[in-house]
Amino acid sequence: MKKIFLALALIATAQFAFAQKPDAIKKDLEKAEAAAQNPKKAEKAATWLKLAEVYLKAYEAPAGNIWVGATQQDMALVMKENPISQEQVETLGVPYLKLVYSNKNVYLNEAGQIAAIEVTEPLVEGALEKATEAYKKAFSLEPKKSQEIEVALQGIAQKYCNEASSLYTLGQFANASKDFEKSADVYATAPLSMVDTNSVYNAALCAMAVPDYDRAEKFYKKCYDLGYYSESGDVFSRLADISMHAGDTVKAASYLEEGFTKFPQSQGILIGLINYYIGKGDGTDRLFELIGKAKENEPNNASLYYVEGNIYNQLGDFDKAVAAYDECSKINPDYEYGFIGKGIMYYNRAVDIQNKANEEYDDAKYNALVKEFEAALKGCIEPFMKAFEVTKDESIKPTIAEYLKNAFFRFREESPENQANYEKFEKIARGE
Repeated sequence: MKKIFLALALIATAQFAFAQKPDAIKKDLEKAEAAAQNPKKAEKAATWLKLAEVYLKAYEAPAGNIWVGATQQDMALVMKENPISQEQVETLGVPYLKLVYSNKNVYLNEAGQIAAIEVTEPLVEGALEKATEAYKKAFSLEPKKSQEIEVALQGIAQKYCNEASSLYTLGQFANASKDFEKSADVYATAPLSMVDTNSVYNAALCAMAVPDYDRAEKFYKKCYDLGYYSESGDVFSRLADISMHAGDTVKAASYLEEGFTKFPQSQGILIGLINYYIGKGDGTDRLFELIGKAKENEPNNASLYYVEGNIYNQLGDFDKAVAAYDECSKINPDYEYGFIGKGIMYYNRAVDIQNKANEEYDDAKYNALVKEFEAALKGCIEPFMKAFEVTKDESIKPTIAEYLKNAFFRFREESPENQANYEKFEKIARGE
């Protein structure tokens, strides 16, 4: 949703110069609505196009010239009114400065940028719905205007996405889901006639956050039917969660197994399968059966061994997990996740031992645990260093560096090399 949110902010910045005063818009709206009621003028597409245009101006009027992503400096340049009041608020654990105006609330993040705009007094109720209906009428009267109407409908759909994103930011998940649904409906409206899987998926995501399981299932199922599973395949794990909540464990397992065949690296699906089979009391033989079949089809697919390592790791079988991760790296030495999986496993093992040591009062046992902790922590360094070396994905380097920074910090006094590595990865983890 953040990606949509930013795109819409760019659209908004291009529109601010055309904002009109509310009184002028009301007069234009009276004229446009009167024309649409005139039997002769109502037969012309231009009448409905004009009406739709004024409805859109009415929709934009309360926000005025501001947009999501604008800074306080931007606001000072384009706004003439001052807030009635302001207060510090927190939504979903994120702090905002809430500025209250006569017809809207504006939420500024800690960077001083507008994170959300909440219209409290719209100039016209249901302006976007009315604009959509006007465009539909214009298209029915003059189909050759299709290109112009397509662009307009796409703009309306994007406005719904923008509004939904603000609602999501404010924790209003139910309303956000409704606006994403409206966005999908507008995209599907002729002549635009598009299937926007992103809006459908977001409608499901927001409904799940409520949680409204029936509504979430409706939209996740629509994604499933359209063949859109999201990049990580979490449509399968979400449908499985919903089925499990409804008590239908058979359907849940079916979704998870199908998802696993398409997205074997998905941690959500993998953990869902492990929990399902362990909870069922059948063990995890079925999981390894699925992995085995996948290996038969793709014996040189290193990622399958990475997944196998994750399974053993989740099950607490340390030695078999190491063997699987090592096989993954042997098959494809340039595949960073075999190294990452092994590094994380050693690191988490070190954390667990450290926590155990902190609760131990017997000195001899404590010292033994400290040695075990240091061995595990040192064990994560080599695979993480290798992962950092081979990865071509710059976005994950800071994460790997964070692990290495923490590990080298423990051993920085053992050698100048460790100190240098600590300083190197500390800078990378900070984004320098």
